[in-house]
Amino acid sequence: MRRKLFVFIVASCLGTLPGFAQILNPTRWSSSIEKTGENAYAVTLKASIQPGWVIYSMFTPDGGPLKAEMTVAEEATGQVELPGAPAEKEPRKKFDDIFKVDVIYFAGEYEVTREVKVIDPALSALHVAISFQACEEQCVNLTEEFTFNITPAKTTSDAATTTTDGDANLWIFFWFAFGSGLLAVVMPCVFPMIPMTVSFFMHGDASRARARSKALFFSFSIVAIFTALGLLVSFLLGPGFINWLSTHWIPNIFFFVIFILFAASFFGAFEIVLPSWIVNKSDKQADKGGYTGAFFMAFTLVLVSFSCTAPIVGTVLVEAARGSVLRPVIGMLGFSIAVALPFGFFAFFPSRLSALPKSGGWLNTVKVVLGFIEVALGFKFLMVADQTYHWGLLDREVYIAIWIVLFLLMGIYLMGKLKFRHDSDLQYIGVGRLTMIIITFTFVVYLVPGMFGAPLKALAGYLPPRESIDFDIDRIVRDNVKTFAGSATPTPARVATTGKVKFAEFLHLPHGLDGFFDYDQALAEARAANKPLFIDFTGHGCANCREMENVVWSDPRVLKMLREDFVVLALYVDDKTKLPEAEQYVSDYDGKKKNTIGKKNTDFQVKKFNSNAQPNYILLDSRHGDDENLVQHLLAPPRGHNLDKDAFLDFLQVAVKEYERRGK
Repeated sequence: MRRKLFVFIVASCLGTLPGFAQILNPTRWSSSIEKTGENAYAVTLKASIQPGWVIYSMFTPDGGPLKAEMTVAEEATGQVELPGAPAEKEPRKKFDDIFKVDVIYFAGEYEVTREVKVIDPALSALHVAISFQACEEQCVNLTEEFTFNITPAKTTSDAATTTTDGDANLWIFFWFAFGSGLLAVVMPCVFPMIPMTVSFFMHGDASRARARSKALFFSFSIVAIFTALGLLVSFLLGPGFINWLSTHWIPNIFFFVIFILFAASFFGAFEIVLPSWIVNKSDKQADKGGYTGAFFMAFTLVLVSFSCTAPIVGTVLVEAARGSVLRPVIGMLGFSIAVALPFGFFAFFPSRLSALPKSGGWLNTVKVVLGFIEVALGFKFLMVADQTYHWGLLDREVYIAIWIVLFLLMGIYLMGKLKFRHDSDLQYIGVGRLTMIIITFTFVVYLVPGMFGAPLKALAGYLPPRESIDFDIDRIVRDNVKTFAGSATPTPARVATTGKVKFAEFLHLPHGLDGFFDYDQALAEARAANKPLFIDFTGHGCANCREMENVVWSDPRVLKMLREDFVVLALYVDDKTKLPEAEQYVSDYDGKKKNTIGKKNTDFQVKKFNSNAQPNYILLDSRHGDDENLVQHLLAPPRGHNLDKDAFLDFLQVAVKEYERRGK
């Protein structure tokens, strides 16, 4: 123990302790300003990000990591206006298992541009700041400030422009689109055209090789037409607009309505059709023959099949528009290849046409089943808007209840007990339909426990967070056990030494832990209870903090020690809640005013522990917690993000023993 303590003291002097050794800043920034019109400017900020680190987008959904924020000081005084939204260059997107949302982030490079319109003609400079969170094994919250001379505007950028593909899941999306194309093939207005079209090519030309060549050209034309649609969408949408589509309530509500209309079309309420003159004009061009005729034959197929394929194409394009600018092209390419494959295949092997199943009522069944799925997926867009703006319309149990009803009705429909207008009588149930019935009802049974708090991990990206559920059995049982069995640690909200826990109405600890959110209050309680102080520097948007809580803190051994042997203090460095006027102050560290809980906690972490990273776990001897130099009263070297449960348990045990040793 003495050797460990010696190493610890030496490390403190050298400033090499893990967890708070230095102020981290994994970014290097450059900036530029360009005059775009009369009294109008485009301000661009660009960061080079160290390998392994990421910055989270301004358009990351609420409930996820802390998003970047770009501000212009002169906006507050009315000297400038900020038309439109910031435009970030080539974001990446992935589902985050910790926050259960699609996070938008940047690795390697981050670039954002914002339009600024100057209202005050006497204004000579713009003061721009960007606050952001950067994460690797730990997270840091940083702010960079820039000043631009606008008389005249000069370009000061020293960075090169790099274009990267920001979507790590393009292949996954390609196969999603490909699968959607296969579904489109078995639509009632597409499937019957396969033998008809192939026969036309095979019997309309004396040369078999030439007929095959034209049939292949017909298939490639289908791919070209659909992909051109993807290119058009990609050309019209810039990255900033795509980010807006992903996060704002207006497009999400619009997409929800569109999906419901698509579903109504599949259910037979109406058909989505193009004007007949467009189809007729294309059909006349197809009669010309040759390769020109083959192209217009493909174009006619696309137009005629519009009533069936429009909802599927729309689904692919809506999903595409919520990612990078490449996704519409990739989506339409995958979709069109799947649609064109049957035509090319049967053109080469016409004898296989006899193996195709006959058209019939099963085609309409496919449409209706897709209608149920469209409704279920449509509610995901409503959920995004609801969660982002806290409307409270779709709590988790309400959302799951809707899905249970939808898929229960789908199973009943597959059994033939529910019919739509275009359905024929079901004489018997085949093996394929029976398989679908079993899968559907199994899925319904899987959903039911989610009504009572089950995590349903396989559907995490499509459901509201568990915290939004009212009837969580696990939480109810845990609270009742605490009520009837008592707790080894007194509930802080009722502790006489401190009174009501500050900020407890909106800040919480995981796993039902009792704790504090203000240093002075927690220190007073720790002294009264004669326990060491466990300080958790954390953040609402800290993914690694949530991972530590879910993986390490959840260990029963760790939880037991946190409850019984420590007073737990969580200091949120990114909380935006304003401090009371009397508690606001100007920091002697950076000379800036600290007017929020997050700014105060960040200032405390930097000044006392020379660290700005999260998570950062500090074990402090509470008997000396009001000293100026807190580092010398640490009970063990601080820890950051490390998922080794045994090592974290040892970290706590060493601190308890050291606390007892110092008290003797």
